[in-house]
Amino acid sequence: MSGTDYKFEGWLGHDPESVKGNMKWGEFEPKKWSEDDVDIKVSHCGICGSDLHMLKSGWGETPYPCCVGHEIVGKAVKVGSNIKHVKVGDRVGVGAQSNSCGKCEDCKNGEENHCLNVTNTYGDKYKDGSGKSYGGYATYARHPGRFVFNIPDGLDSADAAPMLCGGVTVYSPLKNYGCGPGKKVGIVGVGGLGHFGVLFAKALGADEVVGISRKASKKDEVLKLGADRYIATDDDKDWAQDNRRTLDLIVCTVSSGKMPLEGYVGMLKTRGTLIQVGAPDGGELPNINAFTLIGNGVKVGGSAIGPPHEINEMLKLAADQKIHPWVQKRPMKEANAAIVDMDAGKARYRYVLCNDE
Repeated sequence: MSGTDYKFEGWLGHDPESVKGNMKWGEFEPKKWSEDDVDIKVSHCGICGSDLHMLKSGWGETPYPCCVGHEIVGKAVKVGSNIKHVKVGDRVGVGAQSNSCGKCEDCKNGEENHCLNVTNTYGDKYKDGSGKSYGGYATYARHPGRFVFNIPDGLDSADAAPMLCGGVTVYSPLKNYGCGPGKKVGIVGVGGLGHFGVLFAKALGADEVVGISRKASKKDEVLKLGADRYIATDDDKDWAQDNRRTLDLIVCTVSSGKMPLEGYVGMLKTRGTLIQVGAPDGGELPNINAFTLIGNGVKVGGSAIGPPHEINEMLKLAADQKIHPWVQKRPMKEANAAIVDMDAGKARYRYVLCNDE
């Protein structure tokens, strides 16, 4: 297939019902090969909340059939002649972005993740007409080498996989909005994304890291991850008032139109910043009162994954500081059961699908 002696096969969603554990195993046609591409034999692929949104057409009409998965790690088995940083046999990964235009102001400034002509790792079309993008719930994956990353020695493949989307989604705003010594940082929603927020905020040297979730039942787990404090917004009666103006930076990973966003914003110190990374279906967020913004002199912004240079930087930090996310390995053949469990909130905190050798 496509000039190779291996088959591109994977779990394909054919309609919105696929999110209920109804993906079907099948063959797919990857993008047309070019000398800018890398073929990867997939060993590990993290399950991300984005996979569920896409399978059910939660962010707009999904172009079925769709093979999801954008936290891909494996072995490079074919490398285009234009790619110099990867060779056959290297352990490599691909995150949530497969390509960008390479020509716009954002691309030239090292902000490729904000390119207006981005190609997502799955469920998208390559702008040069070379085909459709397919993800990593599969045997093999083909992606442009510009967005293929070397996995450092000393970083386990199952640990590295979810960093390529989940990890960098919180690492990037922490890095860009001043997380470090002297700063008090809150992470809202300590789950698949948020637990990375706690790990990376500590690794970047924040003075205090506060985990913020709904239920008190998560407290012990979040403190074990390394948080200094925990706030349960459903169970701590006066949490918003008791924590007013205590945090320099908040990264919010929650994907809900019903979260108490006004309360989170109120926890910011004067000139503090809240960065939203969770993306609800339909994109709707709760209202924030203008007087909360004006009176507190705070900023609210957003962040999307991270550019290649930040992904490389994050992987190096994780290897150097021996950061271990909480992952649960699941066989690739159990992908349907795993996405159902993920949707039910059972992951602690990231499922990683593994292809048995």
